[in-house]
Amino acid sequence: MSNEELGSSLSPLATSSSASSDDTIILNFTMCDPAEDSATDGGSQPKKPCHINYEALALIKQILTTKPGGERIMQEYAKTKSLTDATRRQMINILAAEMTEKHGTSPPRTVRVMYAQGIVALFPYLEDPLSKHGYEHYYDPESGSGYLAWRLKTIQRKAAEEKGASVRKSTKIGGPGHGQSTLAADKMQSNEDVEAALAVLKHTADEDTIREKMRATFAYRNSLVNDDKTTDVFSVFPRFLDTPGLIEQDFRLLFGEETANKFLVKWPTSIKEKVIVESHRLVPTPELLHLLHNTESAAEDENGWDSDMSAILLLLHLLPPSAQGRKRPGKMSASQAADHLIRFLKAGTSVQQHLDHISQSCQPYLLAQGTTRSRIHTFFIVIDKHALPCKATGSVGALDELFKAHYVFETESGLSSANLVNSCASVISDLQAAGLGQSIVNSVVGSMEEIVKDVQQHAKETVIRHVFNDERETEVCKKVEACFDDLDNPFSILNSEYKRSKFLSEKREIVEPLEYVIGSRFDTKRNKSTGTYDQIVVKDKFMYIPILSTLQSVFNSQ
Repeated sequence: MSNEELGSSLSPLATSSSASSDDTIILNFTMCDPAEDSATDGGSQPKKPCHINYEALALIKQILTTKPGGERIMQEYAKTKSLTDATRRQMINILAAEMTEKHGTSPPRTVRVMYAQGIVALFPYLEDPLSKHGYEHYYDPESGSGYLAWRLKTIQRKAAEEKGASVRKSTKIGGPGHGQSTLAADKMQSNEDVEAALAVLKHTADEDTIREKMRATFAYRNSLVNDDKTTDVFSVFPRFLDTPGLIEQDFRLLFGEETANKFLVKWPTSIKEKVIVESHRLVPTPELLHLLHNTESAAEDENGWDSDMSAILLLLHLLPPSAQGRKRPGKMSASQAADHLIRFLKAGTSVQQHLDHISQSCQPYLLAQGTTRSRIHTFFIVIDKHALPCKATGSVGALDELFKAHYVFETESGLSSANLVNSCASVISDLQAAGLGQSIVNSVVGSMEEIVKDVQQHAKETVIRHVFNDERETEVCKKVEACFDDLDNPFSILNSEYKRSKFLSEKREIVEPLEYVIGSRFDTKRNKSTGTYDQIVVKDKFMYIPILSTLQSVFNSQ
């Protein structure tokens, strides 16, 4: 029977109303065009865009059929009507590489939108049925987020790093340290050379030899630091634990001489004075006044830090710590934050005993050992229950080494983007648990997304204006701008019901209610368009939440 005959035979029961219900089946048929009919033969097909961009579809198809790995992507989709995360990443990498090859590392927004449209046009099961156009999770022109946007940011960042490295090589060739590091890194290509250098490092006591072999194994060590499977770099390179200055050496190999000296040069001549001036504008508290007194006083206070460290701790009042997530006890005070930056250890007390009392992982911090806080003899950097001796004996130099240790050992921020997204997801879950509809939740998330975007932009402009007012064209200023531009917006990852559901299912086991149909019966329902009563089939159902699966999910989330 043809579609036309079927439609006419059911016309008494058909209705033009678009109203539908989860628990009813209305005998109404909408005729699809042949293209949609063929697409829906394989099963439940997501709603296609009203206007398919055939030019974009042809573009994506042409790229995938001509690039290595593209055919396998199309074959996987043809078999499973989906793509695994690994295959999806491969597809994004192929398309982003093609886009940047033709349009540069910053392609126009129209090009990004066309690629996103082409993906969901070629692979309709990959579209987001809950977003406005279906392609926003690949590229959202309003928020600038999506898989394509994130890949482009990575390409831009790597291009900037390569450009900076080439600039350093061309301007500093033959300079102290730089030429040696490049030569040494080139020498250490084979595993045999690395193993020989590691053997020397284990047994030698000569500091010059240690520094030479550490410089020679820099490339290998850097690969270990960036390898997620490496648990403890100090077991491979234990000389960090007894030889001061190795952190400084690695940092210079990473960023060059000029960058390594910036803080030490600018602190006494510019930064410290600005910190004191800005601190006088804060609301006075006993702790703040005590730090200001120690900073500006020539006399030593045995209960307080020296002038430089007191000025550094003033930064914690100027830049107060943010909240640490919904499961942690509120916002951290400046005095609490100081313990995450530096701790005092009385001279004669065992450093190892201090390390043994560390019960949970924490960010690297300074351990200052001396007779009083104002008279420190030795600084250590505590990281992963190891104490690394600092080469510097002053507060500013020790803080400089602590900062550099974060880059040398690639330590994660205590408030990582993952924690931010988890906190935002918890807030959204509370809204949903309160019974708010999806439209209201989406509206709230959209508003928060815009607020975060505005805050990030305001922070960027404020930092550039105050810190780089006369140096906007410098390389450092451009790197700071790039850091702000690369900040993720946590609400962009959660701005649709589909994205939230996917995020939660990846984080923890989701227990879905089970729907059981008891039976079917006929009923009548008034058609608002025609005013007549149509006969409908009603399914009587009940919802069941699996108790055992729920308990298992609760215990696994602890």
